[in-house]
Amino acid sequence: MSQPSKLETVLTRNWLRRGPLACALWPVSVLFGGIAGLRAQLFRAGVLKSERLPVPVVVVGNIYIGGTGKTPLTIWLVQALRDAGFTPGVISRGFGSKESGPRPVTAMSAPRDVGDEPVLIAARAGCPVMVGRQRVEAGRALLAAHPDVDILVADDGLQHYAMQRDVEIILFDGRGVGNGWLLPAGPLREKPSRRRDVTVVNTPQLGTELAARVRGRGRHGNAATVPVQMTLLADDAQRLAGTQTMPLAELAALARRNGWTVAAAAGIGNPARFFTMLKGVGFDPVEIPLPDHHDFLDRPFDGVTADVILMTEKDAVKCRQLEEFRDDPRLWVVPVSARIDAALAKQLVEKCRGCSTA
Repeated sequence: MSQPSKLETVLTRNWLRRGPLACALWPVSVLFGGIAGLRAQLFRAGVLKSERLPVPVVVVGNIYIGGTGKTPLTIWLVQALRDAGFTPGVISRGFGSKESGPRPVTAMSAPRDVGDEPVLIAARAGCPVMVGRQRVEAGRALLAAHPDVDILVADDGLQHYAMQRDVEIILFDGRGVGNGWLLPAGPLREKPSRRRDVTVVNTPQLGTELAARVRGRGRHGNAATVPVQMTLLADDAQRLAGTQTMPLAELAALARRNGWTVAAAAGIGNPARFFTMLKGVGFDPVEIPLPDHHDFLDRPFDGVTADVILMTEKDAVKCRQLEEFRDDPRLWVVPVSARIDAALAKQLVEKCRGCSTA
């Protein structure tokens, strides 16, 4: 069974504290920060070319390496913009694909060709999705194919400064900024003080200490942003093979009543978040953490004897396209949805309506 590499595990653990390994890597992180800062300044000064698309662009990203919940936030944002009268489209890189040019994404696209998260977004958000290594090219291709789209949401791409943006949303989770240091001594791509328009924290409890650590400056030099809490809710479980749906709490009670062994697999940036959510509704699963964007070609469930195996929706888009998983009755998918204060939707809509277009 494929597990996160030993190096990845060691780094992830050390990124949460300023221990001996982090301190040893700190000089390298200073160099990394200098290069990243110089690159950003060159874009701001116009030395490196940055292009504006003809519609407003909202970037959803993170400075903490790995997953913090960007996909559920992107899906929520698409719906919030649609409810406000916009016609949104989504652009993304298409992680893991060998292709670099713009490609349209549908719910039936192969994740190996366009990435797993864009397929999930296309299926859940029901809006046009285009992937491409160069976000500006992907945006132009989407707008050419869908002239009615009047706003773009960039899933990830916070550090893709070649594309100008009108609104930046930085997302954290309960790990906050870790030890507060940049790569490789810490988990951060950029400094915690990096400017942004909105700060969102994906956590069941947003305490004052966590809120203070993730607070950053406004993008236009104004006061620090006030973090907004996001929680992920899972109401139902869906059998991977077939169409059966059952309330998640009911499935947990059924497993306890029948003495079923339950396992949970997660190939996401922070598998612990998925496992903790399942425990909150009554499961006590055997945990199977997998590398982010895992392709499942190594058949990780062959040696698992559990009666029920729960997986994330992101993993399901790949498993549904592999024949050996489609008929496995043990596999259940747990979709999650973001819940965010409605005031954030209003704030974002106001910012987007005030954006100028090219």
